[in-house]
Amino acid sequence: MTTLLVSVFAFFGLHTLLWLPRSIHTIRERRKARQNPTRMAQYYIRRFTLAQRFTHLFVILSFISLAFTGMILKFSGMPWAKFFADLIGVQTAGTIHRLAAIVTFGYFTFHLYNMIKLKRSRHTPLLKFIFGPNSMMFNKQDIRDFIATMKWFFGKGPKPAYGRWTYWEKFDYFAVFWGVAVIGLSGLILWMPELFTHLLPGWLINVAQIIHSDEALLAVGFIFTIHFFNTHLRPDAFPMDTVIFTGLISLEELRRTRPREYQELKESGKLGKMIIKKEKPHRWEKAVKIFGFLFLTLGIILIVLILYSAMFGYK
Repeated sequence: MTTLLVSVFAFFGLHTLLWLPRSIHTIRERRKARQNPTRMAQYYIRRFTLAQRFTHLFVILSFISLAFTGMILKFSGMPWAKFFADLIGVQTAGTIHRLAAIVTFGYFTFHLYNMIKLKRSRHTPLLKFIFGPNSMMFNKQDIRDFIATMKWFFGKGPKPAYGRWTYWEKFDYFAVFWGVAVIGLSGLILWMPELFTHLLPGWLINVAQIIHSDEALLAVGFIFTIHFFNTHLRPDAFPMDTVIFTGLISLEELRRTRPREYQELKESGKLGKMIIKKEKPHRWEKAVKIFGFLFLTLGIILIVLILYSAMFGYK
């Protein structure tokens, strides 16, 4: 578990550090595009459906609830954890944690249902649906994109022409599957130990405790640092990428950040059918940003408390 935790943070931590210097050029491009907007800035395409956006909303709400209440337990000896435990009550924290777990299993099941429904509507063979060019499964293009990205980081090549999904987005996606399977199953064992010891040896309860605790720490640390940076805090996306909340991305942004997808849509003739014109942001989009900043702030505060506990008190 320790090896997994250290390996993930070492790899993506280095990936993040290498990304920072290369973002300077992208920032200049973004500023130039804002100062001299083209007609494309008024046109958008829908990148995420309503169901996908609501699913992500439940992911956020359940994850922040699980992270907060879980870290209170993990670092129960720290003053800040005792303060919050006394503030909301230990029993209440446990109830929130279990309810958030139920929500997690709920959105995960809903997502699988939608994937099955989408597969049937497309009348696509299973292997093609899973391993197709625009699926979330890793493929050879991701390897090529990763190698090209490394070359770009070191100034040995141009920025890759990313497609619909990048390799780090796919990693984030499958991290949820890993988390629900590993953290979720171990959590169920800890929730109902009497039931599971009818089926499993008693020592697996201790194993489940270790797995649940360490995997949760990995998930919280990854989401609130690496995922936040990749999605919102990197210089060329700062202060926030709202596409997962609004579902829309401008044609200008699509062409700049995902040129391969833009070109494929254009060549296939699908781009014109997907265009939506929008003159100015709606009021609810401002509310979305407030909501997003709130959870960004909560996540960063939790990471600071975890680091403080790890360095100055937690053993």
